[in-house]
Amino acid sequence: MNTVITPAFRKAVETDIDAIVALVQSAYRGDASRQGWTTEADLLDGQRTDPADVAQVLAAPDSAVLLAYVDDALLACCHVERHGEAAYFGMFAVHPPRQGSGLGRLMLEAAERYAQQTWQCRAMHMKVIDVRHDLIAWYERRGYRRTGEYSAFPYGDERFGIPRRDDLKFELMVKDLAC
Repeated sequence: MNTVITPAFRKAVETDIDAIVALVQSAYRGDASRQGWTTEADLLDGQRTDPADVAQVLAAPDSAVLLAYVDDALLACCHVERHGEAAYFGMFAVHPPRQGSGLGRLMLEAAERYAQQTWQCRAMHMKVIDVRHDLIAWYERRGYRRTGEYSAFPYGDERFGIPRRDDLKFELMVKDLAC
């Protein structure tokens, strides 16, 4: 287990796109992702995101990609987007050797604060692949609840990866942010 570090947080800009794509890919796909516990390498091959997708979320209204740096190293990121009184949380990645250090918790808390302070959101929503039991449990320990509401995995759309199994679906998880 790594020691807890105190990152500096900032909103991403266009020049961060390549670093964000590399971080997200390293956290979820391929052998590099196996250094951490959030890997999806046994579930999906291919890409997790690409520069066009990141550029699109950076340019969207009511959308932000938040970054966590230590010194000059990008170690975590996430995407938050306002949907009425709720924010959507996604594209969450922590540098695999730093997973388990508390950095992910700090990034998630920063995203929740951002949604509350910037948009006055009352809830945070996310979708998690339902067979990711350890990840779901991690979110539950941080106040998220399973809703039992599922949506289909986008089979056939390689922008989301190439599935290695045919039973993937997303479950909506929700956390109330109101004080």
